[in-house]
Amino acid sequence: MEAINLADKLEQFSDTWSPRIIAALNGQLVKLAKLEGEFVWHAHADEDELFYIVEGELIMRLRDREVSLKAGDLFVVPRGVEHCPYAPTGASVLLFEPEQTRHTGEVENERTVHDQAWI
Repeated sequence: MEAINLADKLEQFSDTWSPRIIAALNGQLVKLAKLEGEFVWHAHADEDELFYIVEGELIMRLRDREVSLKAGDLFVVPRGVEHCPYAPTGASVLLFEPEQTRHTGEVENERTVHDQAWI
């Protein structure tokens, strides 16, 4: 067991929309990701998804509204809810999600990452 420093981990990569696994517990993965611009509309049929904003600003677009999040904010997207993360000026986020969660849900496109790396 070692302490995990988020800032140190964030310095280890620069690409966006490609989450890195930093820890695992009880069937959940803890991931860090850098986001910039708009992602894709998607949903996770069977999993909730937790976003904690480490740095920057994230707008969580939902079909009926938008939720603006800043550093220190946390937001849970309930299972089955279609959403589209948008980071107009960039953001770093900590994600908690079940191990089987695909970051683009059932959507398959150029941003889909099949083998997420540990850092």
